[in-house]
Formats: sequence, structure tokens, C-alpha cells
Amino acid sequence: MNTQTTNTSLADFIWKNADDLWGNFKHVDFGKVILPFTLLRRLECVLEPTRDQVRETVKTMKESPIDLGVILRTQTGYPFYNTSNYDLRSLGASRTRQNLEDYIASFSDNARVIFEQFDFANTLARMDKAGVLYKICQNFAAIDLHPDAVPERVMSNVYEHLIRRFGAEVNEAAEDFMTPRDVVHLAIELLLDPDDQMFIDNPGLIRTLYDPTCGTGGFLSDGMEHVNALRDRYSVAPVIVPYGQELEPETHAVCLASMLLKTVESDPGRDLSKNIKLGSTLSDDKLANERFHYCVSNPPFGKKWEMDQAAVVREHQEKGCEGRFGPKLPRVSDGSMLFLLHLLSKLEAPERGGGRAAIVLSGSPLFNGNAGQGESEIRRYLLEEDVVEAIIALPTEIFFRTGIGTYIWLLSNKKPAHRKGRVQLIDATALFEPMRKSEGNKRRKVGDDQIRQIVQMYADFAETKESRLFDSRDFGYRRVKVLRPLRKKIVISAEGLAALADETAWGKLTPDQQAGWTALFKGMMGETQGWGWIDTWAKNAAKRDTGLGKVNAALIKAFQKAFGVREPDLEPILDKKGEVIPDDDLTDFENIPLGTDIRDYMAQEVLPHAHDAYVDETFRDEYDGQVGVVGYEINFNRYFYEYQPPRDLEEIDAELKAVEAGIAAVLAEVTE
Repeated sequence: MNTQTTNTSLADFIWKNADDLWGNFKHVDFGKVILPFTLLRRLECVLEPTRDQVRETVKTMKESPIDLGVILRTQTGYPFYNTSNYDLRSLGASRTRQNLEDYIASFSDNARVIFEQFDFANTLARMDKAGVLYKICQNFAAIDLHPDAVPERVMSNVYEHLIRRFGAEVNEAAEDFMTPRDVVHLAIELLLDPDDQMFIDNPGLIRTLYDPTCGTGGFLSDGMEHVNALRDRYSVAPVIVPYGQELEPETHAVCLASMLLKTVESDPGRDLSKNIKLGSTLSDDKLANERFHYCVSNPPFGKKWEMDQAAVVREHQEKGCEGRFGPKLPRVSDGSMLFLLHLLSKLEAPERGGGRAAIVLSGSPLFNGNAGQGESEIRRYLLEEDVVEAIIALPTEIFFRTGIGTYIWLLSNKKPAHRKGRVQLIDATALFEPMRKSEGNKRRKVGDDQIRQIVQMYADFAETKESRLFDSRDFGYRRVKVLRPLRKKIVISAEGLAALADETAWGKLTPDQQAGWTALFKGMMGETQGWGWIDTWAKNAAKRDTGLGKVNAALIKAFQKAFGVREPDLEPILDKKGEVIPDDDLTDFENIPLGTDIRDYMAQEVLPHAHDAYVDETFRDEYDGQVGVVGYEINFNRYFYEYQPPRDLEEIDAELKAVEAGIAAVLAEVTE
């Protein structure tokens, strides 16, 4: 039986407990029962081998002044314990709820908080009232969830299968934090594989791994397993210490349970669950003063950050680049680029060895936003600070809730010498295996062979069909404002008079005022005047007839827009200072690659098509002060596009004739 089948089968077996809830609980409430009971049974199975010893210790030492918790943690071999005489099998049918509440209350604080975050006490009261509590307890007592029977990776997959099963029942966006295991494994391999030799050369090395959107802890668990899988290569095993933060209480609880079952060989009593914080990372960083060797994240795609907006804007304004959000801020509709900046700020300082990060994002952060806008300024900051090592394009249809293209960004604040000033783009969109059975939108997976291929391409850092190397500034451009002289005359016409109805300034006039102006224009139908004539004429007309109202700049502009007619052969119109007035309707923008001389570009690309075009010298970048606003975008399709020549017409014609012949043969058989 393969891993996927094992995960699904066990999750389905656990989910069958929902059959006993029908009629008493709404379907949307099933998850609030199934998931915490699964966690409870998992913890219970882990403690089962030492249960009698713990009970005996509690009995003999309960009056002792010694900290009993220290002794009990040593006995269980884990940073938690339970001192109750009950387990799920022995709760009894008459006082099930009271005994179960006593059982949960007897967990150490770090385990008890898991059930508090599920509001489990209220769920138990409802189950007791419905008469299903004892039955559910007995059902779960019959499932063996000990790590020897269900390894940690399988158990993590089971949690996620259950969460997907009841989806929005845990919270409104239950799968926002669901990162497929193949994507998790790929990201961790890309993050840690370059340092494998460092682990070998430094026995017992301790490194930290941080996930600011840790969900159920998949990235953290996989990072620890990556190192454990290489244990036979070390004289003294290295240590990955996990840290994380999660917004949703329920998934935070699952991550806590997972971390309670993990131990550090050099410090077996260490409670790793204390490193997992609850709260919004963007507005309330619970690990604000911490820096990490490795960071990894899969923030929700396209999720608004308006709930964090006040805190983020305040930090941006008050701290600037001394805080997490130094460049301009992205639009509120998508906060994923804020997590890019956050991860960069959490990397260990370069003078202390630096750090590396991997983050999974949609395609939007590659190109959203024009030059000078928040998204572009964030890309500019990352590329000009030279912290982007690589970006890998992943296959489509590998996520549960979406089939869109996704990308892994790899960041480093201490690049190796051969990567300095360079960015590697990898096209891994064709590296996948089809799944025998789809899971939501997920119809493909990145298999072990494909993971090895992608990691090897990243390590090779070479130009190939699927791997391209660029200078960091190759993605930059200057957005230059190109103007054309105003060459217009005023022609009083019926069309112009009708066009006035669409002008805001005209709409603000009273009906009598509109009627007065209309009468004047009708009396001048067909007349042609110079551009500046309308200004003088309108003001004089208003002086002669006060009923026309005041003539302001907005009304003059409305008249010019309605009656203005472009005449290319006219001389450019000048203002009072003798300077050329630009034609707003002909204003255009050119994105000129960084390093390209603007004058040369204009001569080659613009002037052959618009001989009178000129650059607006006042349109400048707010940081370097030069003409043109700097922007950055990364267009994957442009760099990996392969031209496919059209098929030969004779070949297409032959195919069409063959199809026609086939149709004719079928029709002949029918009519016989």
C-alpha cells in the first residue's frame, strides 16, 4: 500500500466516527469533534508505555516538595505528561463527560492548551447532552495512533486529510494553510540541501528553522526529518530547532501537538511547542527579537491584509528600513509580498553566518504593480539588495484549492561568491507525475525523482534549457513619460456641442446657463479658431452676459475638449512662458531597460513612429532622482518562451482531406 493510500485510508477510518454524530450534530460541526479526539488519542498512545510508571510516581511523590513535572517529563521521554487514572477506554458510561474533563485537566499545561484552543469543553457538553460522547470515546480508543504504528509524517498527512475533509468547518479558509507534502518536501530540500556538507563538517551543529505561517507544522516537521534522514553521515547528529507562528487557533493546536512529540537528542526535555506562537505574524510578530538560520513559508495566495493594515502601516512609517516593511507597501488586496519582506527581516545577520529562506507564492508577486508602486518597489529592494538567489516555476494543478501556477522564491542575505549579483530562474513546470486520484484541484505531484532534478539544477547554477542565469538588474527598467506637442484648433460643431453633455464642468451649470452657452455656440456653427481663442472668447462672453455664470479653468477645459480638433500640420501650441504644451491624449509611457541610454532608445524605438515626441524631464524617480521611474518585473514566459513555427499548409490540407474522406466513407455506409 503506498503512502497516499495509507494516509487516506486511516483518515477515512477515523472519519467514520462522524456516522455516530448524524442527527445530533450539523455536518459543519463534525470537524470540531473528530480533529481534537484524534489529537487526544495520539497523545494518549504516546504516553501509554509509561502510564503506569507515571501514576505510581504521582502516588508516591505527590506530597514531595520536588518539582514533579521535571520527573514526569523524564519518565515519559517527552516534554508533557498526564497524571490522570483515566484513558479513553476506561472513562465509563455513566460519568463520561466529568471523567473526560478530569482526564484532559490532568495533562501538563503545554498539552492542555491544545484542547482549550478547540473550545473542547463546550463540544464535550454538547456530545454528552446528545448521548454520543461515550460511543465516540470508545471508537477512538480502538485506534492505534502510536508513532510506531503511525509515523509522524503519516500522522501529519492524516491531520491534513481530515482538515480538507471538513474544509471550512474548522474555519472559513481551512485550506489556506494546506501545503501539499510534495511541495513541502521540495521547498525544504532546496533550503537545506546546500548545507548538507556543513552539517557533516560540523558535528552537532544547531540550526533554527522558522515558519511565520506554520499551519499544522508541515514545513517544520519536514525540516527536522531532512536532517534526521542523514544521521548515518554524522558522527554527532545536527539539530534543527523549529519556531513558528500561526493565526488560526485550531491549526495552531495541531502544530503544538506535533511539536510535543518531537525531541532534541542533545536536550530531550526541551519543549519545542513553546516555540510555536499564536497570532497574526504581520501585525503581531511574537518572535520579534529572534533571527533564524532558515525561514520557510507558504502564505495564503491573494489574501487581503486589511486586518493587519493599521499595524503594518505604522511600522512602515515609524521604522522604515529599520523595521520589516521598509519599501513601499503593496495593495491591500494581496499581502503575500509582505511575507517576503518579513522573511528577509528574520534571517540571521550576515556577520553571524546569515540565513536562507524559501517561500511559496503565486505568480502575482513577479509582475504586479507598475514602476513606483508598492509591489515593484519591493521587487526593486530585494533585487538591488541582491538577496534573491533563485525562483522556481512549479507545475500547475499541484495545490488542493487552486490550479494556478506557483513559484518558490529562494532568498539569502549571504550569497556564495558565484551567485553574487545573479538570479537563477528555473522552469520546473514540466517536472511532475500525474496522480491516480485527484484531491480537489490537485491532479499532479512533484515526485521524488523530479525533486532531485530540481534540486540538482539549482545546485548546478548553470545555463540550460530549464535554467537561466541573469544579472539582478536585468529585470529592471525605467518607466519614461513620452510627450507629444499639442497641435489642435477649435472647431464649433454639432458633434462638439453634443460632447459637452459628457463633461463634468458642463453638468454643474444650471439649465439656464447651459441654454445660454448653447445658443452662443449654435450661432457660431462651423467657425474655426485658434486653440487659445476659446479662453478669451468665453471670459468676454461671461462679462457681457452675467447669466452665463462664472468661467473657470474647468469649464474652459471642457470647451477645449469638446470642440478641439487635432491638426498634425499645425505648429505646436505654446503656453504663456513660451514652452510647448503637451497633448494629454497622446501622452505615452515607455519601459526602457536599465542601462539603456534614453536618448538612444527614443531615436531607435519612438522617433521613427512619432517624430515630434520628447521625454518629460520632470517625471523622475523619487530615490535616485534620474529621469524615469525605476521598476522591476520578472516575466517567466519571456525568458522560457520557445517559438513554435506554424505547420506547413500542405500538411494541414492533407489532414483535412483525410478527415473529409473518412466522413464520406461513414456517410456512404449509412446510406447504403
